[in-house]
Amino acid sequence: MVVALVALAMAVGVVGTVVPLVPGLALVWAAALAYGLSEGFGTIGTVAFSLVTVFAIAGALAGWVVPARIAGAAGAARTSILLGAVAAIVGFFVLPVVGLPVGGVAGVYAGELQRTRDGAAAWRATRATIAGFGLAALVQFALALAMAATWVVWVLAT
Repeated sequence: MVVALVALAMAVGVVGTVVPLVPGLALVWAAALAYGLSEGFGTIGTVAFSLVTVFAIAGALAGWVVPARIAGAAGAARTSILLGAVAAIVGFFVLPVVGLPVGGVAGVYAGELQRTRDGAAAWRATRATIAGFGLAALVQFALALAMAATWVVWVLAT
């Protein structure tokens, strides 16, 4: 029963890496932790959980670093990216479900438009930021799959 519940939580977490409303990596990591606490870690479990943790940290870092680097390379200012993050959070509460991406895009665009006074340049930076977040989501998805696969090996090995 524990294995089935952990597998379900991990599946939801993996999906959560591409769906903004679910804390993907955190959920997969917490499910692995719950499994270890429930069934015991042992040597294999300690190694597996350590690897799961490394993947989770790498995914969390990728969620910040990848978009910032891609947006920065396209000329987006950090203040515009920060404005996009704030607008995404506000958008999440103002327009449930769609407000997060809409607010983020609008915030970056508004910040860049105010900074550059050039709509085309602002849109280029905004597109790059969107691409950066898309790439980060793919990296997080791959790492969530690696976390789940590590857990499967842990279960099969014990």
